[in-house]
Amino acid sequence: MNETQEIGLPARRAALDVMTAALARRNGLDEALARPAFGALPPRDRAFAMALALGTLRRLGAIDRALDARLAKPPPEAVRDILRLGAAQAFVLQTPPHAAVGTSVDLAAANPATRPFKGLVNAVLRGLLREPPDLDDPEALCPPWLYARWRAAFGEEAARAVAAVIPEEPPVDLTFKTPAEAERLVPELEGEVLPGGTVRTRRKGELSAWPGYGEGVWWVQDASAAVPARLLDVRPGEAALDLCAAPGGKTLQLAAAGAQVTAVDRSAARLRRLSENLARTGLSAEVVVADVSDWDDARRFDAVLLDAPCSATGTFRRQPDVLWAARPGDIAALAGVQARLLDSAAARTRPGGRLVYCVCSLEPEEGEAQAEAFLARHPDFALAPIAAGEGGAPEASLRPDGTLRLLPHQRAGGQDGFYVARFRRSG
Repeated sequence: MNETQEIGLPARRAALDVMTAALARRNGLDEALARPAFGALPPRDRAFAMALALGTLRRLGAIDRALDARLAKPPPEAVRDILRLGAAQAFVLQTPPHAAVGTSVDLAAANPATRPFKGLVNAVLRGLLREPPDLDDPEALCPPWLYARWRAAFGEEAARAVAAVIPEEPPVDLTFKTPAEAERLVPELEGEVLPGGTVRTRRKGELSAWPGYGEGVWWVQDASAAVPARLLDVRPGEAALDLCAAPGGKTLQLAAAGAQVTAVDRSAARLRRLSENLARTGLSAEVVVADVSDWDDARRFDAVLLDAPCSATGTFRRQPDVLWAARPGDIAALAGVQARLLDSAAARTRPGGRLVYCVCSLEPEEGEAQAEAFLARHPDFALAPIAAGEGGAPEASLRPDGTLRLLPHQRAGGQDGFYVARFRRSG
């Protein structure tokens, strides 16, 4: 018997709850996964529910296109969500057809609001099974307005390559305190060392049981997310400022390099995670709960890192819901926030100091346009061009002006999308 046949309705209901929350609001996915009810599921059910929810979200656009072709009129959203999960069971998780259809019909029957549609669920899913849809067409994998933006920004070929990464399950990337510790544990972690020092592994399971976790020698951090802190090139004893620091991977990098780090973020809850990781790794930093734009502190720092709040469209590999939570108006609104934060970061950079600005966004208004506007507002800053391959960034990500546009397809196995610019203040 296929293992997914042995997993019952509670796991599928949990997957439905997770997917519904993810599509309802930004950060809904993380909130749903943190709920006590989800955590109370047996480990196997919890793993299945997460795989089903994420598998559905990663192919949501293509699944909806296949469903629309078989629906005479749009059903209630709750019914569509059940159909989405049924299609993902059959074509993504490879659940046996009768189990994918039967459990979806059971989900519909269990809710008075969707019960009248259980016949529709049965008919639509059986129709899909007779004529399997293409769920890997890149243009169908994300909202059309976003794909159009990527095509305008990067060209048709690159836009298709970016979108083609959406359905891929990402590996786990780890940053180590020292290269020696990475070399020691790579075999046990079944990992490979990427340019820059990130260790990538396809290992699965509870992180706390992995080699080195209890010793505090590594933390989880996407390969792209590890690049900006390396580009600051901090030296032992330098004063470094990490703005919008939570959840803290970059703070840990700067502290591991020997800097005297101050980490600022307005979210006390997210900073708790940073403090926990500092304690686990034995690293130290001053942690400040404050809004960066009006933080009342007159200090200036040798090195300043601003990972600004953004649309986060570059993080879709691990958070596929961001593609569906984003709205065109969000990008313009967030661009205004980023400009204010950049001005605050500039004021906190000492003469002769370095400032690195980054966003995990694929949108030019949050990246290239911000850097250009910043230089126009601050003539005492100039770009400090990044060299090819510096910081472990793929050479394909280097722009002619010496900034980085890291795209998800530029690294084998994928990476988060980022924009990174490095500035130096005149002395």
